[in-house]
Amino acid sequence: MIEQYVLDLQEVDETRVADVGGKGAHLGGLSRIEGIRVPAGFCVTTEAFRRIVAEAESVDEQLEQLSRLAPDDREGIRTLSAQIRRTIEEIAIPGDLAAEITRALDRHGERAAYAVRSSATAEDLPTASFAGQQDTYLNVMGVQAVLQQVSRCWASLFTERAVAYRRRNGIDHRTVRMAVVVQRMVFPHAAGVLFTADPVTGNRKVSTVDAGFGLGEALVSGLVNPDAFRVRQDEIVSKVIAAKQRAVHALPTGGTREVTIDPDRQEQPALTDAQVVRLVRLGRRIEAHFGRPQDIEWCLVGDGFQIVQSRPITTLFPIPESDDEENHVYVSVGHQQMMTDPMKPLGLSMWQLTAMAPMHAAGGRLFVDVARRLASPAGRAGLLDMMGKGDPLVRDALETVLAHDDFIPSLPDGGPGGLPGRGASAPIETDPAIVTELIERSRASISALEHDIRSKSGPALFDFLLEAFEEHKRVLSDPLSMQVIMAGMEATWWLNDKLREWLGEKNAADTLTLSAPDNITSEMGLALLDVADVIRPHPEVVAFLQGVQDEGFLDDLAKLAGGTEARDAIEAYLDRYGMRCVGEIDITRPRWRERPATLVPVILDNVRIFEPGAAERRFEQGRRRAQEKEQDVLSRLRTLPDGDQKADETQQMIDRVRTFIGYREYPKYGIITRYFVYKQALLEEAGRLVQAGVLREREDSFYLTFQEFHDVARSHQVDDRLIQQRKDAFRSYQGLTPPRVLTSDGEAVTGAYRRDDVPAGALIGLPVSAGTIEGRARVILDMAEADLEAGDILVTTFTDPSWSPLFVGIAGLVTEVGGQMTHGAVIAREYGLPAVVGVEQATRLIRDGLRIRVHGTDGYVELLP
Repeated sequence: MIEQYVLDLQEVDETRVADVGGKGAHLGGLSRIEGIRVPAGFCVTTEAFRRIVAEAESVDEQLEQLSRLAPDDREGIRTLSAQIRRTIEEIAIPGDLAAEITRALDRHGERAAYAVRSSATAEDLPTASFAGQQDTYLNVMGVQAVLQQVSRCWASLFTERAVAYRRRNGIDHRTVRMAVVVQRMVFPHAAGVLFTADPVTGNRKVSTVDAGFGLGEALVSGLVNPDAFRVRQDEIVSKVIAAKQRAVHALPTGGTREVTIDPDRQEQPALTDAQVVRLVRLGRRIEAHFGRPQDIEWCLVGDGFQIVQSRPITTLFPIPESDDEENHVYVSVGHQQMMTDPMKPLGLSMWQLTAMAPMHAAGGRLFVDVARRLASPAGRAGLLDMMGKGDPLVRDALETVLAHDDFIPSLPDGGPGGLPGRGASAPIETDPAIVTELIERSRASISALEHDIRSKSGPALFDFLLEAFEEHKRVLSDPLSMQVIMAGMEATWWLNDKLREWLGEKNAADTLTLSAPDNITSEMGLALLDVADVIRPHPEVVAFLQGVQDEGFLDDLAKLAGGTEARDAIEAYLDRYGMRCVGEIDITRPRWRERPATLVPVILDNVRIFEPGAAERRFEQGRRRAQEKEQDVLSRLRTLPDGDQKADETQQMIDRVRTFIGYREYPKYGIITRYFVYKQALLEEAGRLVQAGVLREREDSFYLTFQEFHDVARSHQVDDRLIQQRKDAFRSYQGLTPPRVLTSDGEAVTGAYRRDDVPAGALIGLPVSAGTIEGRARVILDMAEADLEAGDILVTTFTDPSWSPLFVGIAGLVTEVGGQMTHGAVIAREYGLPAVVGVEQATRLIRDGLRIRVHGTDGYVELLP
């Protein structure tokens, strides 16, 4: 096979990334679009790079060293990447390769000026743009100069910034190759960047244009503020003409320089309005060709545009697919379920198959379309009320969408779509036996599932699971269960509203619900204190646990004095709660039963921080505080006009909330218990497929949807490329922040708090558990890495029930995501922890170790000096 070291741009397209890198492949594709002009040129292929690197044996060893460096070893990365660049630049280009590049220059004009541009195989990809990570050299003249800059482009694969970027995106340095694009230089009147979707809001129907005089380097380097245009449907909806004092121009002898623009031209627009609209139309043509929004670099030469680069905009949150042209409004499920991380395909499809409302996937997250409910005046009011009680930011985001002209038409009231509404609750007696009955029903249903699934395998397992999902939804939608949940929530709202009106008490229900019975999640946190009580008297066990590195530690415990009791206590805990984990709505996440070492740091913290019997004492303290609050409230009410009646009504509501509020956590426990049963069966099936040589490893099944997994079990065939594509996509989704509300135009709407009653500089959130506490902020993103002291305040992105064991050892809670009735809020109230949730960017704005004051009654956080 004859190696190709040079390919003309006209010879390549997007399928040739492996040969000419991302930039070269895109430029080749651009040159094939009718009406799109691309400066002529050629690509020095990745095969040439491979040959050059092969000339230096030391590069392989240096790359191996680079791969072993810790991600935070900036000095090591800087030193080693500089060594690799020097090694590559010092390699002489072989004569036959230099001759081939020279012949290409002859074809395009040996005396012409060229742009020499890096084009890596991991560049301009849908999941990673690598914008600005490698080098470009402009206005290069002469064969020797071009050859020198080609070598420098090869070396720029290992700039410090490119190395760091690849590490962040999980790309192995040894798998990336570098091509070089050599193009005829253009000398534009103006240049800039066109985004075919608004990069700030994500709106796919709005394009933005930045424009300046001369070469585009002035904009890219930040030398000037550009003119800025926003265009929608061929109409300029906004423009800002900047004072452009500087520009970058090409020199006749090669290279570039900064120049000062004449004062009388500085505030002239770089483009006319007509040119802006024409440019955006070209951008839409390019977007249609590549099938996704593009970040396009352009030059205005004469009165025509030339395109010098187009890459996907990788920062946009994807839009759920739709089979119609109507407007849609999607509300994030993750913000309701306290799980805003991306989910793997099996996790997404399993939640879709077991959920009570249709759900749409995008960016590894789930959304519910509420457009039809917003279109109905009655449905709109109920939806906004429900969302406002849960998360004011979602309500504000929806109101922002409603304010957009004609995006959501107002339709006659009819059957609502989207999220199920709260509706009016049917009457229900305040009877603890009702909760007991519901819990027993759930346990019986799960026991039947565990029994029946044991004999199922192959396609029959998937058929059985589809039937099990119907039972899953039947239990979840049990009318009595819904009545109990709503009764507890409505009693909470009644108490907070009435006691604020009558007594000026804010969030009184927070104290009145302390140590409420039947709360499975708060019991889970207290039960781990009991495990610590078993372990604490045995120093040898404590010392052993401090050195735990793997998941097999339970088997080794029995060899130690007191180890059998410790193991039995942990096993008993796992039997009851081992199906839980962080991000538990994604069935693919590892459960505590699968990774019990996750619990060890929390157990050790409990051993260190607490005295024996802490669980019982804490529960009793909470119960006593609630009882004292109840007596205080009732006695104060009786002094008011109609006080006896107010006190009697309040007593009934207190009894009601304490009877029912704890059950709020049980349905989720039931769901996750079922999920673990499903998962164990599916992993056994995946194991059989691995033994049969169908799957490479069990966890590959996580990158298939449930139906695809079913098909693989039937056919014993799998598309390995599909699994790899799904893995790459999942990795890219991890870098995206899901919006609370997303429109079908792609606009991401986060919402805002409309408050002016907080101190300057305070971080605003939603008050969910009353009280004020001051302490050290511990910013923790992974529960397994928690290192807490008594009095610390936990600051994190979100908490689901799996975080509850940490709650017993903290003094307060701050999260970025959450609402009044989400799990973190419920457990914070249960444990009497002041808590503020929904604090935007809390984990970035609050430094770990900083002293903060959490105002759980009023909903804000102060950063203290």
